[in-house]
Amino acid sequence: MKVTVFGLDLAKRVFQLHWVDMETGEIGRRQLKRAQVAEFFANREASVIAMEACGSAHYWARKFAAMGHEVRLIAGQFVRPFVKTNKTDAADAQAIWEAAQRPGMKFVSVKSEAQQAVLMLHRMRSQLVKMRTMQIQQLRGLLYEFGADLPQGRQAGMERIPAELERLEKTLPAMVIETVRAQIKRIEALDQDISDIEKKLAAWQKEDKSARRLMEIPGVGLLTATAAVATLGDAKTFKNGREFAAFVGLVPRQAGTGGRVKLLGISKRGDVYLRTLLIHGARAVITHAKEREPWLEKLLERRPLNAAVVALANKMARMIWALLAHDRKYQKGYAAHAA
Repeated sequence: MKVTVFGLDLAKRVFQLHWVDMETGEIGRRQLKRAQVAEFFANREASVIAMEACGSAHYWARKFAAMGHEVRLIAGQFVRPFVKTNKTDAADAQAIWEAAQRPGMKFVSVKSEAQQAVLMLHRMRSQLVKMRTMQIQQLRGLLYEFGADLPQGRQAGMERIPAELERLEKTLPAMVIETVRAQIKRIEALDQDISDIEKKLAAWQKEDKSARRLMEIPGVGLLTATAAVATLGDAKTFKNGREFAAFVGLVPRQAGTGGRVKLLGISKRGDVYLRTLLIHGARAVITHAKEREPWLEKLLERRPLNAAVVALANKMARMIWALLAHDRKYQKGYAAHAA
């Protein structure tokens, strides 16, 4: 018996469904309100339900899987080429249906509630850091107008502000000084909010053996370890470490014709946040490590610093995959298994 494949275009209120009857070949299209979706699939035999990996996709994937259906989540960039007409919900549902049946299609692993909760903490922290940076930069610019040249660095700059305010109290109106002090309190509140989230991530990391294992890798700290575990999910979704590095966007782009292939800069596809964390970790290792690996020293002799940083970040991504896929602990020289 052939299994029916459904292409489901997710939305906030009205969902679009596309399928083909395997017995008659008849094309089916239907709109479902949010409250009707679970009921529609609960009364169906085990089927394949394909969705774009967008907002709420993992929630619905867990729900459909609990009903006995096979779920296939597809990255949006792999769905778009199959949209043949103007972008509509019906066209999107058909494109998802077609993409789900293509040989060699890469699917996104379904995340658990715990994984999504960790990623939510990361997103909230990232937004708070951006807000704090905006507040500090604005404060720098405003005080600079009155001759206050704050030193570089967030902590050093904030420590200098009280002395600058004391100097400016004689010339600036009291309402300006009060406003600046109010902004300092907002920055301190953001510091506390960021610290609270990091404590929650640290508590989760202590309970998760995979995250603890990843933190043994040089350059992988609390943020990178927790984000990697939550993002990766089932490591065996990727065939090897290189495939995971490509998912993070740390492999070269390729351009070729007539049998000639040219390697360009990194693709920068996939998860921007995790790639950024890996790059920062790799840069910290190169800059602050007391002893670098021989291959890294040789690379730095003939290539720019940024190229070496990306190469190390690529290797870190492969090691992360290897440790999670093979359930191993970190050890020097294990990179050969991560290829």
